[in-house]
Amino acid sequence: MVDRRDFGSWLSGPGERTADGQWRGQRLGLPQSGPGSIASFGVRLVGILIDWAIAVVIARGLFGVPLPFSDPPATGGQGFIVLGVLAVMHVLLVGTVGTSFGHRIMGLRVQSVMGGRATFVQALVRTILLCLFVPAIIWDRDGRGLHDKVPNTVVIRTR
Repeated sequence: MVDRRDFGSWLSGPGERTADGQWRGQRLGLPQSGPGSIASFGVRLVGILIDWAIAVVIARGLFGVPLPFSDPPATGGQGFIVLGVLAVMHVLLVGTVGTSFGHRIMGLRVQSVMGGRATFVQALVRTILLCLFVPAIIWDRDGRGLHDKVPNTVVIRTR
């Protein structure tokens, strides 16, 4: 049963240790630090920002979407084109190789909690929830957002 203590938020952030002295990922059988441990929020944030920048460049090249802070500025509908490009990138890359461009640069990988690469269906569910943004800002005590909890995935460090 999940109770309120299992979840944090973007206000509190996931700490290194839970209230009962365990480290993030211990319940999942993951090491406390190093390769295979749960990635921190900051590293994951930089990874998604890299992916967003790449999606902006691709949307500019394919669809002529103006760059951010350009003249004329992008309209609301054009922002959804960038989000769509980001979604396609994530589904294809995470669903096939287990990592997006930003994840790769930051030394991260998405895997199934059961071990091994995330399946295409897990990547699809994770990406849909990630694009809704709200699930990404609510964490459990292992530092996994709802976009990782629902498809039963975890983002781990590779180095």
